[in-house]
Amino acid sequence: MVNANGVDIHYRDVGEGFPIVLIHGYTGNSRNWALTAPALAEHFRVTSVDLRGHGLSAKPVSEDAYALEMMATDVYELLKSLQVSECVLVGHSMGGMVSQLLVLGHPEAVRALVLVDTAAEVPKGLLYEERRKQRQKLVEIAKNEGMEAVFEEQLKVTPIPEAFTANREYIDVWRQQFLMTSREAYIACANGMSSRRSLLSDLAAITVPTLIICGEHDEPFLEPSQEMHEAIAGSELVIIPGAGHGPQMETPGEFNRVLLGFLSRVPQTSPV
Repeated sequence: MVNANGVDIHYRDVGEGFPIVLIHGYTGNSRNWALTAPALAEHFRVTSVDLRGHGLSAKPVSEDAYALEMMATDVYELLKSLQVSECVLVGHSMGGMVSQLLVLGHPEAVRALVLVDTAAEVPKGLLYEERRKQRQKLVEIAKNEGMEAVFEEQLKVTPIPEAFTANREYIDVWRQQFLMTSREAYIACANGMSSRRSLLSDLAAITVPTLIICGEHDEPFLEPSQEMHEAIAGSELVIIPGAGHGPQMETPGEFNRVLLGFLSRVPQTSPV
């Protein structure tokens, strides 16, 4: 645990070598990388972060404390505390939005960038509009009934990945991680993601090697992934077969193969 940007930020640190920093998505935490970190730690130093309001990090009670920009500053201050001057930054979903803000604000701190099932602006179209309405309903449940009730409703309305339905233990782990998110973070992050400013035109400033990953069944984020790929010169785009919104958890073998392949092509990140 490190105090960064005025809040206690929990992180997990394994392995040795060039630093890889993993940032989870909305209602997740560092455990979302449990099937990724061991594969990376054979070659790299791997730091997975709990964003504020998530996991074991501090949970401010003010909804104003959960701006995406604030979270990006948290991660940057954590890196300074850990004496990490440069890293490969890997962000999933909301963590990918945080990663974009961090690399745009502090490009010197990022050697390479990996964006997983995320977007540079609020997605458009009927699929996302349906998802937005569902989330609004879930936010109201959070306000009135709490996070347990939100999770039960989410199980009813959200398509569950086949990898999760095949083993009930996955659902139990998902529940445990979900309930480590504070109600204030749940509400504020939902509102922040749906009202955030577009970064798409800003992405042209990114010059580091960039990999964009999206699960083939994550339809709301397929087009945004293509848009980011077109905006970042020289970036790579990989669609993971059989995966939905969480390829690092649903198809970890293929996800790790793609990620390690990309890292092997990033200059000056030689594995130990």
